[in-house]
Amino acid sequence: MPDYRVPLRDMRFLMNEVFDYPSHYRDLAGGEEASPEVIDAILEAAADYCEQVLAPLNAVGDREGCVFEQGQVRTPSGFREAYRQFIDGGWQSLSFPQEYGGQGLPMSMNLLKTEMMGAANWAFAMYPGLSVGCIATLMQYGSDAVKQRYLPSLVSGRWTGTMCLTEPQCGSDLGQVRSRAVPLGDGRFAISGTKIFISSGEHDLTDNIIHIVLARLPDAPRGTRGISLFLVPKVRVNDDGSLGERNSVICGSIEHKMGIAASATALLNFEGAEGLLIGEPNKGLEAMFTFMNTARIGTAIQGVAHAEQSFQGALAYAQNRRSMRALSGAKEPEQVADALIWHPDVRRMLLTQKSIAEGGRAMVYAAAQIADRMFDASRAGDAATQKRLDEELGFYTPILKGFLTELGLEAAQLGVQIYGGHGYIREHGMEQIVRDARVATLYEGTTGIQALDLLGRKVLLATRGACVRDFTREMMTQARPHLLGRGAAGRQSRELVKRALQWNWLTLRLMLRAKADRETVGAASVDYLMASGYIMMAHFWALQARCAERLLGSGSGQQPRAFYQAKLDCAEFYFERLLPRADAHVRTALAPTHTLMKMDRECFRID
Repeated sequence: MPDYRVPLRDMRFLMNEVFDYPSHYRDLAGGEEASPEVIDAILEAAADYCEQVLAPLNAVGDREGCVFEQGQVRTPSGFREAYRQFIDGGWQSLSFPQEYGGQGLPMSMNLLKTEMMGAANWAFAMYPGLSVGCIATLMQYGSDAVKQRYLPSLVSGRWTGTMCLTEPQCGSDLGQVRSRAVPLGDGRFAISGTKIFISSGEHDLTDNIIHIVLARLPDAPRGTRGISLFLVPKVRVNDDGSLGERNSVICGSIEHKMGIAASATALLNFEGAEGLLIGEPNKGLEAMFTFMNTARIGTAIQGVAHAEQSFQGALAYAQNRRSMRALSGAKEPEQVADALIWHPDVRRMLLTQKSIAEGGRAMVYAAAQIADRMFDASRAGDAATQKRLDEELGFYTPILKGFLTELGLEAAQLGVQIYGGHGYIREHGMEQIVRDARVATLYEGTTGIQALDLLGRKVLLATRGACVRDFTREMMTQARPHLLGRGAAGRQSRELVKRALQWNWLTLRLMLRAKADRETVGAASVDYLMASGYIMMAHFWALQARCAERLLGSGSGQQPRAFYQAKLDCAEFYFERLLPRADAHVRTALAPTHTLMKMDRECFRID
C-alpha cells in the first residue's frame, strides 16, 4: 500500500487563499472558536492520526476483512484501538453543539477531517462516518427527550449510527419499503422487517449502534407518501442514558464485497424491535433526506480521497521506476533508463489524477461553506435562509456525488495503469484503491439516480433551470474582469463564459424536449450530470489559477512559488485536455431517445 501524506499544503491554499475560510468562520455564530491557530492545530493533529494510525491499517483491513460469527462482527486487527484513539481525540465531536458534548466548530471542519480519514483508510472512516447524518437528523427532527438521551453518546463517538433504507425487494425505489411499525400505545413502536446493505450495521467498536429506519405505520398510504422514520437502538437505552437490554435487532449476515472489506455491510432483521418515531408520521423521507444529503457529500469526498491516494502512489512510482528513454532524448543519461515521469502519456495520467483530486477538493470546500451557513441559519432559527441555502447545497449534491465518484474511480484506475503489471497485483496496494473506490458510484444512490435527481428534480421540476442560471451567473461574474486579459487567465475566462452559455443552452433544450418526450430526462441525465461536473470543476480550477497568479505576482503567498506555478500548469492542463470531454457529453445528452428505447425487449434475448 503506498504511503499516504495528508495534502496540508493544498488544503491550506484552498482554506486561506482561495475561499478565505478565516473570514467565513468569523461570519458564523460562534465562529470565533475557529481561529486560524485552532484550525491549523486541528489539521496537524488530524493529519498525524491519519498518517500514523489509520493509513497503516488500510492494507491490514483489506487482507483480514471482517469476521461474522453467530450474529456478531469482529473488525480487523488494530481497528478497535484506532477507534479508541478516534474517541479520545474528540474527532467525532468537532462540528456538533457544545450542549451535547461537541466542540461547536463549523460543519466544514468535519468534512475536512473526513477527506483525510477517507484517503488514509476509507473502510475505517465509514464506521463513524454515517453517525454524522444520524446526528444531524436527530438534531433537526428529534424531540428534546430523544436528543438528551441519544446525542451525547453519538457526538462523543461512544455510539455509532446507521441509516436503514434498502430492503431485499427494493433499492433506490423506497416506495416499495415493506418494514412495519406497530404502535405499542406508549409512544414506542414495534419495528419488523429486513434491511440489507447496512454499512456499519454490526461491529465491535462501540457498545451501541443507533439505527435510523424507514418503515410503514399500519394505516400508511402506499408509496413514498406512507413512509415514516424511526430510531431503533441495537441496545435499549434507559432514561438516565445507561444501556439496558438488547433490542430485537439481529444481524443475519455480512456481505462479501469487491472492496472496503474492513467495513461491515450487514443484513439486519428487525423482529419487533422497540423504536421511536422521528419527525411526523408518513413524512420519513423528508427527514431522511437530511441524512442522505449529508451522506452524499461524504461519498463525494470519497472520490477526492481515492484520487489523492492513487495520485500519491502513482507519482512516487513514476519518479523512481525507470523504463526506456524519453522521445526527445535522454533526460537522465547517467541512469540505465529515464524515469516514467518523463514520458508524456504517464504525465497525462498523473495530471488527470492531480486535476481530479485538487479540482474536486475545491468543489467540496465551496459546498462545505454553504453547509456551514445552512447549519448556522438552522441554529439561529432563520428558516428562510436555511431553506435557500439547503436548495443551493441540493444543487451541488448530485453533481459532487455523481461526478466526483466517477472521476475518483477513473483516477484510481489510472494509478494501476501507471504501475503497469505491478499495479494489478496486491503487493503495491494500487488495485485495492480501485476495489475500494468502485462502490462510491453505487451507494447513497447510483450515478444514474444522482443524474435523475439533478436534471429531473432539481433543474427541471423544482427550479425550471434557475439553479443553473444562478451558478453560471456566478461563473460569469468571476470571469468578467479577466475577459480581455492575455495569457491563460484570459483564455480560461473566455472559455468559462462560453461554457456557462452552453450549460444554460443545454438545460433549455432538454427542458423543451422533455415536454414532448417524457423519456428525455432518463436518456439524457447521466451525460447532463457529467457535462455539468466538468463545467463546474472548470470554474473552480479557474478560481485556483487566478489566486495562484495573483500570489505569484505579489510574492505574498504562504506557499513556495513552485506550488503556485504547479496550480497554473494544472489548470491549463484541465482546460485543454479534460474540459473538452464536456462537449461529447452535451452531444450525447441531445441524442434522440429512440436510439435507446425503440428496440423491443425481446431483442435483448440471448439465444
